[in-house]
Amino acid sequence: MSLSTAQLLRGLTGLTWRLPGQRAQIHSKPPWKELGTMDVAVGLASCFLCFLLPSGWVLSHLESYKKRE
Repeated sequence: MSLSTAQLLRGLTGLTWRLPGQRAQIHSKPPWKELGTMDVAVGLASCFLCFLLPSGWVLSHLESYKKRE
C-alpha cells in the first residue's frame, strides 16, 4: 500500500472517531396488548402473498422460461 493510500485511510477512519454519535434508546418492555388471531392471520397471509406466490409462479413456469423463441 502506498503512503498516500495509508494516509487517506487513516484520515477517513479518524473522522469517524470525531463524529458525535447518537445512541439508540432501546428499552425492552412487554407489549401493550397481545397479538390476536386476526393479526397473526393477516401477517401470515401477507408473507405468503409477497414471497411464496411469486416464487411459486416462477417455479411452475420454469420450463416455458427455458424455451428459446
